[in-house]
Amino acid sequence: MFARGLVCHWESVNQSKNPPRFSLPGIDSAYTRKMIELESNKLFRHLLPEEMEHLRGATRELTFAAEQPIFNQGDPGDGIYFVKDGSVLITTTVSTGDSKVLTKIAPGDLFGEMAVLDNDPRSASAMAEVPTTVYFISRPELLTLLDRMPRLASALVREISRRLRTFNDQYVREVFEAERLQLVGRFASSIVHDLKNPLNIIGISADMACMPSSTLESRQVAKVRIRKQVERISNMVNELLEFTQGAHTNFVLAQMTYKSFLEPLIEEIQQEVSLKSVKVEYVNPVPSTLVRINPQRLSRVFHNLMGNAADAMVGGGVIKVRFIETPKEMVTELEDTGKGIAPQILDRLFQAFATFGKANGTGLGLSICKKIVQDHKGRISARNVPNGGAIFSFTLPLVTTEPKSL
Repeated sequence: MFARGLVCHWESVNQSKNPPRFSLPGIDSAYTRKMIELESNKLFRHLLPEEMEHLRGATRELTFAAEQPIFNQGDPGDGIYFVKDGSVLITTTVSTGDSKVLTKIAPGDLFGEMAVLDNDPRSASAMAEVPTTVYFISRPELLTLLDRMPRLASALVREISRRLRTFNDQYVREVFEAERLQLVGRFASSIVHDLKNPLNIIGISADMACMPSSTLESRQVAKVRIRKQVERISNMVNELLEFTQGAHTNFVLAQMTYKSFLEPLIEEIQQEVSLKSVKVEYVNPVPSTLVRINPQRLSRVFHNLMGNAADAMVGGGVIKVRFIETPKEMVTELEDTGKGIAPQILDRLFQAFATFGKANGTGLGLSICKKIVQDHKGRISARNVPNGGAIFSFTLPLVTTEPKSL
């Protein structure tokens, strides 16, 4: 027997140099063992001698083999446990049906206290990781001890508070890690989705250029298309990098007519969306008004908005392009003949990763559109139309002529 209050250590060592000081049958020498006697436990070490006598009378020692359950999730809270030696794994069943380890209980630590205090079923399971001995105090006996021993109640509250803080810190770390991995997955999904269209165009153009019957003119057209799509992919990757960094983007705005910028771009997009039986129509001609834009970045807005509209019109449809010019800004509206924007997503449509009912994509494209328009000192919005379909609208400031000084 070990003297009460003694803390004994059994350590596995190299037998050729230092033989083990203790050897017990059935004990695995591959792990370090530490025995915490009842009086040495941090919860009880400050109790008075008469209080320790009451505690000894209420405590039983229980032994468990390696991987033997101590209690299961859903069991009633029959009592509280303190590990004397060995170790205990606390596990819970997650939504997938798998068992997840929440924590490991070492010698001197307690477990099973919450179900005893609130009298609810066990919220987790406990299993001996290795051959383990525990001190057990039944619930009625524990409640009696707490009534008699204010010092024990105070120590138990402090220990429960410490353990809750530990679990909370672990939970926060795991939540942040899960969110980080989820964000990485969403970014990957967004990149794959956004690259599909330009890669498809590159593939079709390459096939056309390599056909035996292709002419020099058709090969030249294919070459131009492939170069444009490669530039588009490069711009999209840069956009994503800028979005993740969250920094303000400084880019050069060029002064040009809206017509010279937009008509070639709409023709290019028409070739893409026509593969989905979608037609682009002008409600009114593109104005020749001067605007100050970054053509590469603003073209991303049209690709995203019109690509989303084409995806929303399963079986084909029409995208109507409308222009409204005011004294200070150019308003561009893109109206589709789809089902409209789901009410569940309408108020957070331009937030990062907001999406609803879409098999591909994550809503990141609309967040990027908003950033690009704002970088152009404009505004972007969306609404449903009464007869079905959606309208995306954004503004661009007009070029104003400063009066010459006299």
